[in-house]
Amino acid sequence: MGVTLQELRIRQALSLEDKIRFSQVMIQEWYEYWKTLVYVAFSGGKDSTVLLHLIRSIFPEVPAVFCNTGLEFPEIIQFVLKTENVTILRPKKTFKQIINKFGYPVISKKQAQYIYEVRNANGDTATKRLRLTGIYPNGKKSPMSVLSKKWRYLVDAPFGVSEKCCHIMKTYPARAYSKRSGRFPYRGIMASEGGNREHNYLKYGCNAFSLSSQPRSDPISFWTEKDIWNYIEKYNVSYSKIYDMGYKRTGCIYCGFGAHMEKYPNRFQRLRRTHFKLWKYCMDQLGMKEVLKYIGIPTVVSGEQLDLKKYLEKRT
Repeated sequence: MGVTLQELRIRQALSLEDKIRFSQVMIQEWYEYWKTLVYVAFSGGKDSTVLLHLIRSIFPEVPAVFCNTGLEFPEIIQFVLKTENVTILRPKKTFKQIINKFGYPVISKKQAQYIYEVRNANGDTATKRLRLTGIYPNGKKSPMSVLSKKWRYLVDAPFGVSEKCCHIMKTYPARAYSKRSGRFPYRGIMASEGGNREHNYLKYGCNAFSLSSQPRSDPISFWTEKDIWNYIEKYNVSYSKIYDMGYKRTGCIYCGFGAHMEKYPNRFQRLRRTHFKLWKYCMDQLGMKEVLKYIGIPTVVSGEQLDLKKYLEKRT
């Protein structure tokens, strides 16, 4: 059941203790509805770590499922391997295979999808028209379906762009696991991150029982990042040491989604400092150096190789 924006803001303003109690109700509701056939989608990041701790404080036997895409920080892998009762999944294709076939994940999932669709429209003129004008075949307009003018130059970029890596490397293996196990996921996703996550919370709330693509529970989705760290401190929860190295987010190492909006140092500049070999592989073997340069995202520390002033001017 969805909620209003006002209801979401009220829930986000609750004390940590009240949020815990509310989340526990959502967790139990999901657990009982699916007759214990549930699991935790575990990324090894702080949000899913807190979610796993919270769920297992009620139902200790609930399994965790981790998708090892090959794009995780070594500190995340080490932390996951130390966690009990974790099933490890692997995608059928590597990141390199995906970017070679479909393109790189840059800007945002939505914009990358639109760029890919325009570039690969072929005879599908309706889709191309929709992405460039926002007009459906029936004449209705949809401003949210238009490729931003700011990023249209990427349609002619000397490299591909797409959103498909997330689906192929994470969504598909997770759905395959759900199908063969008969289990339904809890996810550590929070509406405070905005965009589609807030939109989905307003539409479905914490527990989306009837979602056709994949029923899922997001029982801490009305929490904030501050709540996560307060919970970790209050209950002395172990977490991946990658956060002690200056990282606030621990998704796929080589993902470019949102990198153009990051302040100095961005994720790639920080990667160069903390994991030089991975940075080198990303830049040279995966070809991200030229992709990020084309978009105007620096990959080294200020003053070494790229003109930071030029980068900032391009962002504005």
